[in-house]
Amino acid sequence: MYYIYILRCSGDKLYTGITTDVQRRFSEHSAQSGKGSKFTRSHKAEKIEAVWSAADRSLASKLEYRIKALTRTQKLELIADNSNFPRFFGDEAANIYKRCP
Repeated sequence: MYYIYILRCSGDKLYTGITTDVQRRFSEHSAQSGKGSKFTRSHKAEKIEAVWSAADRSLASKLEYRIKALTRTQKLELIADNSNFPRFFGDEAANIYKRCP
């Protein structure tokens, strides 16, 4: 199982990524160990805003790409209300990706 996540970082920035373990990856992004992304080394991860599950890495990468293509406003709408998911990605995608609590 793979997960696609959106983090809120310092400076009120948003970061999107994929992983097999969200808590471990968040810890890596939050620590200054060098295991986080280049972005989160300069904008410390503060909070996990949203997480979706995908069956495999390929599907997770596709959703990550599509989320990164959204505007900041659209990302905030998606974080606030997952019912926007089909509007941004279509009904078929809404059946493939499930938002995690």
